[in-house]
Amino acid sequence: MSCEPLYAPFFGLTERPFSLVPDPEFLYWSPQHKRAFSILEYGILSRAPITLITGEIGAGKTTLLQQLLSRIEDGVTIGLVSNAQGGRGELIQWILNAFQVSIDSSASYVEMFQALQDFLLGEYAAGRRVILIIDEAQNLSLEGLEELRMLTNINSNKDVLVQLILVGQPELRAMVQNPAMQQLAQRIAANYHLSRMNAETVSKYIVHRLRVAGGSGEEFTPEARDLVYENTDGIPRLVNQLCDFAMLYAWSAEEKTVTARGVEQVLDDGVYMGRQTIPSEDSA
Repeated sequence: MSCEPLYAPFFGLTERPFSLVPDPEFLYWSPQHKRAFSILEYGILSRAPITLITGEIGAGKTTLLQQLLSRIEDGVTIGLVSNAQGGRGELIQWILNAFQVSIDSSASYVEMFQALQDFLLGEYAAGRRVILIIDEAQNLSLEGLEELRMLTNINSNKDVLVQLILVGQPELRAMVQNPAMQQLAQRIAANYHLSRMNAETVSKYIVHRLRVAGGSGEEFTPEARDLVYENTDGIPRLVNQLCDFAMLYAWSAEEKTVTARGVEQVLDDGVYMGRQTIPSEDSA
């Protein structure tokens, strides 16, 4: 279901260009997003046991995953787990649910693990590859990460029966680098960290989203785009939030162009509260 158009018709747009809902159609392929996606594809095609993608909140990780899922070829079984938490055994339940494997609610840990192993062996026998994606993996405990590492030990001859894609915030990378997670880290064959966008990329990002929504890309002045960058630290989700408010303000003032003055008004009114300070792709 598409979001409400609100100000979109006033600017001649078909829809709001800065919705906070991840939408693969609006994905801006910045150089680092291209590299991150290439790493994801490399991890899958090379049959890497574990692929790791990290980035700040709102850096576009979920949108990249959606793009990946839209391109998955036939003969691949995908399981997606988001925000899994809990102790030993609960993660296995999440995984079984992701693969739609039914099991009795009173099943023991051993029985659940056996059910998962049987499922993986069945998919392998049917010639299907299995990929398990864990989104927001920073919410897992070290014990949970170790449980995932154990899954990579389920092999058939030299073939890996399940490939893991771990996606999360920067603390996930720190967790993986913990000395206690050395065996897990050794199985990560591909990894990438999404940094915030620089000023030039933010400007191109704004223009891109406006054009996808049916605009010219000039609905924001260059000065307005620069001010957006200065107050969002280049995080796509924050850019969307500030730009959305700026277009709302311009609409209410019956102004067809968002100016730096309009962005400043949004900031002065305190309706945008998302500024952060983190490293950018310039320093990554």
